[in-house]
Amino acid sequence: MLKLYRFLKPYTAMIIGVFIFVTLQTLGDLYLPTLMGEIINKGVMQGDTKKILEIGGLMLLVAGIGVVCSVIASLLSAKVATGLGTILRSNIFKRVESYSLNEFDKFGTATLITRTTNDVTQIQTVTIMIMRLMISAPITAVGGMILAYRKDRALTIVLVVAIPVLAGVVALIASRMIPLFKLVQIKIDKINLVLREKLTGVRVIRAFNTDEHERKRFNDANVDLTENYIKVNRIMAFMMPSIMLIMNLTSLSILWFGGIRISKGSMDLGALSAFTQYAMQIMISMLMLSMMFIMVPRAQAAASRINEVLDTMPEIVDAEKTNNSFSGKGYVEFKDVTFSYHGAEEPALKNISFVAKPGEVTAIIGSTGSGKSTLINLIPRFYDVDSGSVLIDGVDVREIPQEVLRKKIGLVPQKSVLFSGTILENIRFGNEDASKEEIRHAAEVAQALEFIENMDGGFEHEISEGGTNVSGGQKQRLSIARAIVRKPEIYIFDESFSALDFKTDAKLRAALKKETADSTVIIVAQRVSTIMDADRIIVLDEGRIVGMGTHKELMKECDVYREIVFSQLSEEEIA
Repeated sequence: MLKLYRFLKPYTAMIIGVFIFVTLQTLGDLYLPTLMGEIINKGVMQGDTKKILEIGGLMLLVAGIGVVCSVIASLLSAKVATGLGTILRSNIFKRVESYSLNEFDKFGTATLITRTTNDVTQIQTVTIMIMRLMISAPITAVGGMILAYRKDRALTIVLVVAIPVLAGVVALIASRMIPLFKLVQIKIDKINLVLREKLTGVRVIRAFNTDEHERKRFNDANVDLTENYIKVNRIMAFMMPSIMLIMNLTSLSILWFGGIRISKGSMDLGALSAFTQYAMQIMISMLMLSMMFIMVPRAQAAASRINEVLDTMPEIVDAEKTNNSFSGKGYVEFKDVTFSYHGAEEPALKNISFVAKPGEVTAIIGSTGSGKSTLINLIPRFYDVDSGSVLIDGVDVREIPQEVLRKKIGLVPQKSVLFSGTILENIRFGNEDASKEEIRHAAEVAQALEFIENMDGGFEHEISEGGTNVSGGQKQRLSIARAIVRKPEIYIFDESFSALDFKTDAKLRAALKKETADSTVIIVAQRVSTIMDADRIIVLDEGRIVGMGTHKELMKECDVYREIVFSQLSEEEIA
């Protein structure tokens, strides 16, 4: 957890301020019992009203200063805690943004959301408590012991016995709660996962009438979390009565033995009153520390999870010496590339070699799981190859700065993703500097202009989260427009025409041919009709290239390609 507090450096002055004001407030609180004892001895016992008013006025002044210090300390500690939360969320977000797909696969979306929200909130809460309680509680405990000892040495033995007992109870309870709090955070991850799947997959769930199954999944996760919380609360329920019992027994012992000492004349009533208040302050400070021990274990678990995210370095980073000396514009080459996913027994791609040139269309086809999407994910360097190399314009992608590399590429992913906002904003996502005319032209090429103009507001029409208020085909065309407006050197279409009807598909490819005449185009497709006119067709099977050439060449030479063609087209269409 201490590793996180390196982010508090910008708030050093505020932290010092909190320390000063909390210390002043605590010293004032410690001075009040002494003044109370003087009121009893010098005022009440002697019937001196003037003395009572003088000392009482001083007590009000000290209490007032304490209130002001407490308010200022609370304000400063809140600012520090919220500032820490802001910095942590920002750093987590930046770290996650730098992750390769391998790190995303390792953590999962649900837990990253929990760590950015719930876990950071736990840290914020404990930060406020630490700055207030961890300063005041030790000062109160130590100062109270010293002042109580000065009032009556013999009676201090009661505190010497009570405090270790109280500390032992708190330590025992804290040791039981730490592992439970770690489990609680994991259970929250599980609830987030189930809830996220429920919300994003609501159409599928309702279409297959599996609401009851999903409700059971959520209830199981919810009950699991509840049971863990109940275990924690049972321990906490045992803690409070135990601490109160020790505190009450301590008060009773002080009054008992103090009464005996007063009757013997060894102690006056004012000293007993002050000693009792010091004892209560000491015990309350121990109670405050015990509250810290309740919160710190959970924050410790949250901090460990946050540190895990921050300490996980992305596998894919820019090289120390980058290379921007390109010898072409959009030239893509795979040289004997082999790639495996983490934990996989067999490589997803084996000995892949081919060239895609500007002005040409290179198509990739193959059965499901043959490695088509994996292959194109290596071009923008979402993953790094195990062996071989992927070259862009003669330079290995591992030597090109990621920002420079990805500016060369316009990617239309297999699963079209739109963001909440207007259609204009979604298309402009591909090029922040694009003018409205360029955006309109991109939409026209992508065959999206007609349906955009028919929508309320046209380009200002609001897209809901995930693009749920547009159809699959419309979503794909908007994704294609987003890539076109980028004007990249390399276009990559990963199953980007699957949701389009044959008429729209043909019109779109005809318009794209003119738009991408000087660019390298790589198309991943399942439909043979989409790629028949490609300059080069690469056939993948179980991660290997089993055929490469034009449609006519492959029909003569590649059995796998012929099987795919015959499974999709009639003899008349093939002819």
